[in-house]
Amino acid sequence: MNRKQKVYLSLGSNMGNRLATLQKAIFQIQGKTGKILDISSVYENPAVGFDGGDFFNIVVSLLTPLEPKELLDALLQIEEDFGRKRMDSGYSSRTLDIDIIYYGAESITNESLVIPHPQMQHRKFVLKPLSDIAPQFYHPVLEKDTRNLLQECRDKSELTKTKHKLFKDRSGLFSQLQLIAIEGNIGAGKTTLSKMISNDFNAKLVLERFADNPFLPKFYEDQSRYAFPLEMSFLADRYQQFMDDTSQFDLFKNFMVSDYDIFKSLIFAKVTLQKEEYNLYRKVFNFMYKEVKKPEIYLYLYQNTERLLANIKKRGRDYEQNIDPAYLEKINRGYLDFIKSHPSQNSVIVDMGELDFVHNPKDYEFILERLEDNILSTKI
Repeated sequence: MNRKQKVYLSLGSNMGNRLATLQKAIFQIQGKTGKILDISSVYENPAVGFDGGDFFNIVVSLLTPLEPKELLDALLQIEEDFGRKRMDSGYSSRTLDIDIIYYGAESITNESLVIPHPQMQHRKFVLKPLSDIAPQFYHPVLEKDTRNLLQECRDKSELTKTKHKLFKDRSGLFSQLQLIAIEGNIGAGKTTLSKMISNDFNAKLVLERFADNPFLPKFYEDQSRYAFPLEMSFLADRYQQFMDDTSQFDLFKNFMVSDYDIFKSLIFAKVTLQKEEYNLYRKVFNFMYKEVKKPEIYLYLYQNTERLLANIKKRGRDYEQNIDPAYLEKINRGYLDFIKSHPSQNSVIVDMGELDFVHNPKDYEFILERLEDNILSTKI
């Protein structure tokens, strides 16, 4: 069994979306090298030693089972994955820079690695964030703690503490939200995905309850006759459910994830109702919609009709087995028209294609990364 060592890493970025890069790098480090323990505040400073954009810099502590050379190789690969190409000499702008500051209290010098980092005592952008999380950690060679090194540092470059916050894992990142709504056509997989996200990230699960609607089986047999009572009953049920489920936040949960958004009522109604019925329905809907909580992310799972029909057949609900493919195509168009006509809504469209997020972890990860990218671009 490998002995785990506490390590301190310095991370910096001055290209692209600097904050998103640092956050995604933290996730990569946690996934590939060990457990993130602490993250400093985010500091901004001018490039040192060359002309370039300002940097965001942080220091993180890490508990790793990797030996120093293994850790270095893993970190270099993460840098490369983010587009970093280390130069043989000189400094330049970079998407991501990761340096090992301390590896426990060890002192290491060889051709590929020097620990503690030989320049750390001269760099305020390293010492200041390091002092956030390890103010009393002693340099094993200089025999001074971080606070003393910072006081003696002659680096006079400007360093500004920002208000940004970074997180150890996705649970922390997702907790910046109140509500994610996962939407899609019949059989798209929205309920299954909502349950998975709820379980994995400690979210309150808000599920649409409609299985006992007495009009639904009748609607699939005679749409023109039962469309209006069906849509009105759905609207009343969704409104009441959504208000009940989302009005009070669960203090023991990080956020809420729902397998429907109340606006779906209008999308389906537009497809199923006659013009006069729809106009009346919309008046009632608009009154109710003003009061419900709006999702911060509207995730739409787009799936083609052929796959939808296969999924519907697989889940085996008797009253769904004779759904007209043209009806599913109209619903798909209705969702896309809704998203297109609401540009201010924070929508994320995932083309499911051949994705199988239930049985293929890479497909599930792909969807989580889409959510992650959206949060990073809008929330931090």
